[in-house]
Amino acid sequence: RKSDMFHGCSNAADNFATADVKTHSNRYLLIATSGGLNQQRTGITDAVVAAYILNATLVVPKLDQKSFWKDSSNFDEIFDVDWFISSLSKDVEIIKQLPTKGGKPMSPYTMRVPRKCNAKCYQNCLVPVLNKKHAVQLTKFDYRLSNKLDSNLQKLRCRANYHALKFTDLINEMGKTLVDRMRMKSKHFIALHLRFEPDMLAFSGCDFGGGEKERKELGKIRKRWKTLHASNPDKVRRHGRCPLTPEEVGLMLRALGFGSDIHLYVASGEVYGGEETLAPLKKLFPNYHSKETIASKEELTPFSSFSSRMAALDFIVCDESDVFITNNNGNMARMLAGRRRYFGHKPTIRLNAKKLSPLFMNRNNMTWEEFASKLQTNEIGFMGELNEIKPGRGEFHENPAACICSASSTKSNEVPIPQNESYDSQNIHKEDDTKKDSGYVTDEQITEDEQDWSEIDYMEMNINRSQGKVLPSVRVSDPGLLLKPDEPELEEFFSD
Repeated sequence: RKSDMFHGCSNAADNFATADVKTHSNRYLLIATSGGLNQQRTGITDAVVAAYILNATLVVPKLDQKSFWKDSSNFDEIFDVDWFISSLSKDVEIIKQLPTKGGKPMSPYTMRVPRKCNAKCYQNCLVPVLNKKHAVQLTKFDYRLSNKLDSNLQKLRCRANYHALKFTDLINEMGKTLVDRMRMKSKHFIALHLRFEPDMLAFSGCDFGGGEKERKELGKIRKRWKTLHASNPDKVRRHGRCPLTPEEVGLMLRALGFGSDIHLYVASGEVYGGEETLAPLKKLFPNYHSKETIASKEELTPFSSFSSRMAALDFIVCDESDVFITNNNGNMARMLAGRRRYFGHKPTIRLNAKKLSPLFMNRNNMTWEEFASKLQTNEIGFMGELNEIKPGRGEFHENPAACICSASSTKSNEVPIPQNESYDSQNIHKEDDTKKDSGYVTDEQITEDEQDWSEIDYMEMNINRSQGKVLPSVRVSDPGLLLKPDEPELEEFFSD
């Protein structure tokens, strides 16, 4: 009811240095994204800010074509690349490919930065290398930028995410068609990101009542993540780490007051168990829809062989829904929650998994009225209210508080966000070009083709260093500490 009081605001401040005065002519930043569509979207957004911090020209990012989803799409097959370049031209210079040097293509130096790296971290890690190599490619670029940045940089993040990253006309037009067809069926509709695909269930290590057949099928998939511990289904469920089944999601929605007449759009890939698993949800919500039910096979042909393009269609419909419900707090859920906050504060319902899990385990021991009452109580604070997540808490992509202002649009009315680092964006270009001892491994000390500063968080590195601890993660003499290219990181699982 109070959503009209707030709106997205991400215009650059008057003193925010522009690309034409701050970009170094011999610095180029490339990134290789990781995971599915929305995990890659976080990397693309953060790469824009990283390039700004480094006074570098950004090369249009490469999409991940080797992850679990094996989508061969290029950037310009998902996003409007010309719009991406032009809309950010005042902030960051962006080019489609590296220039040639002496008639030959430049060869970028490959490396990786820690997770949640802040502005100082990027300067320490990358400026010396950029000064020497001129072109650097950062691999597995997802969640490599700190949540806590200067508000000017946070607003740049929002300009990149909410304004510069537009889907191609082909995707947008099909997405709009799907939304129009949902609106023809009902003035209002809700959208559910079900996330009950086999990979999700295998990773969770939960027991969904399918007996030995389920254990064998999911256990085979689970072996893909070699670093996972042996599953303990009872413990995982007690801790609220199991996704709700389609039936449980349906019961939750009914308990929250959504009637059987509501029109429900379900965003999902291949549901484990197929129609048998979906039957209870469809019984609770007969007006059940998906992109496959409201579009013909012929209409979906340009998208159906590409997981990211299909995910983009779901993204558009979920974004336009009156209420969005997520069955796991993965990348699509976070991305959409933040976007919906930015564009009009449309509600996103998240699951209070730790409270709901024991409730569902005991639901047969109580009346429906008692179950519904307890569920509604447990979901307080997870229903998409305006101040549900405190500014500065959670992932920035989920809670872009620095980019949300009150209706008066004055600076004094911006939602406050705690700042954990003092940072002057005007002085980014004044960094010392001399190579200082920053405590990181340098390119001369490593023989691998990829420089790796590990998966440890940047803040954790600083804490360990301040306590006088030696970080084994930067001892490259131990080959077991280097990431193996054939072992996907756990974060890949959360992509969509």
